[in-house]
Amino acid sequence: MKFLHLDASAAEPLYRQIYTRLRNAITDGLLQAGDRIPAARALALELGLARGTVESAYALLAAEGYVEARGQAGTIVTSALARRAPLAAPQHPLPAPDNLGHAASSTRPFQMGIPALDAFPRKVWARLAARAVRATGPEEMIYPPWAGLPELRIAIAAYLQLSRGIACTPSQVFVTSGYRNSMELVTRALLQPDDQVWVEDPGYPPTAGLLRAARLQPVPVAVDGEGLMVAHGIASAPQARAAIVTPAHQSPLCVSLSLPRRLALLDWAAQADAWVVEDDYDGEYRYQGRPLPALQSLDRNGRVLYSGTFSKVLFPAIRLAYLVVPPAQVARFEQVCSTFAASGPTLMQKIVADFMNEGHFARHIQRMRRLYGERRQLTASALSAVLGKHMLVDPQPGGMHLVLRMKGRHSDRALAARMREHGMAAHALSERGMLPHPASALLLAFTNIDTPARARALGQRILRLMA
Repeated sequence: MKFLHLDASAAEPLYRQIYTRLRNAITDGLLQAGDRIPAARALALELGLARGTVESAYALLAAEGYVEARGQAGTIVTSALARRAPLAAPQHPLPAPDNLGHAASSTRPFQMGIPALDAFPRKVWARLAARAVRATGPEEMIYPPWAGLPELRIAIAAYLQLSRGIACTPSQVFVTSGYRNSMELVTRALLQPDDQVWVEDPGYPPTAGLLRAARLQPVPVAVDGEGLMVAHGIASAPQARAAIVTPAHQSPLCVSLSLPRRLALLDWAAQADAWVVEDDYDGEYRYQGRPLPALQSLDRNGRVLYSGTFSKVLFPAIRLAYLVVPPAQVARFEQVCSTFAASGPTLMQKIVADFMNEGHFARHIQRMRRLYGERRQLTASALSAVLGKHMLVDPQPGGMHLVLRMKGRHSDRALAARMREHGMAAHALSERGMLPHPASALLLAFTNIDTPARARALGQRILRLMA
């Protein structure tokens, strides 16, 4: 099938290229109704791809009515097309699987944002969940409080005071259904359309998208070894109304915002009457000394909003996060929450509150910090041994993933795409920025790499893909 020439360096995923070429071949008459197309296994072998890549393309074609399965007869171009006018290309093709969600039957190697699920205390969690279900009465079956379950807000406030140096009351804590929901509350409560907002570059991609959806203007601010370059932000957009930062472990470089930069950022916010959103998504996981105090603990002018999540420290399916707002803004956020309440199911909040109040949460964090320190070291050592000629592992104080800097002319985007095609998860650093001349590096999580042998084997798989 000569028309199936693929471009591995293109931004379009390979499965999507297969889908587009086959669809065009059908609509252009190169493939007629009733014609048989190659079996997925055979085509994957011919193209040197994973079988799942071809099957994804075939699934899209079948969903749109271009092909149909005929059992042992294989897959053919839909017979009904012979009695119709040629089908035009769909104006709104189905989105790529990554845009449909991240549900999967298992975690892929190096998948970011996934904690060590094998080490989660499931028996303890199941016991607490069963107890909460048995205790469910009519009052727990109505709509949950719009700002969160009181006992969970109390538990979060107590935890933050002890572990992150944040002096806050439960009334300042607003339980949300995730980072996106937390950001929605911030933009609705404090910002106006067309406001400029500093974002780290490179940074967390969804942040800029969320701001644009709220009709705000994200302004990329460069990051170096000390974190956000505040002077660059002031030069680029001195009148910005907010800055969104990851001070503990910058996402994705994992560097910590230095104390001078922290103070400079707070000074700018006070002078510009601007807000700082501190996204502390994995601040607990520092492997050199104790976790750093939160940026919010240095705030004396009520300009910092602290955003935390349970997804990275417990598990993503929990869909619970929280936002700590300055005391002067509590009434405003209560007003916004009364309209846009999304604190999550009462039952899940109750289980998390019990998990925290009985000491399981603190013990789990301590165990994970030790475990991640070990897995980080073994993964970095194994990958360095195998890939040292082609990549350099960045030294970093904490976080849940490694940054592997590319040497020579290797492209992080092309390699990340090939890794995904071969069943591994990978992100390219160059795709996480808006400023020109981005650095080239792979972002690989180590949280679910449990042995040196497994890390070495994965490194060998990456090395073969670089050949």
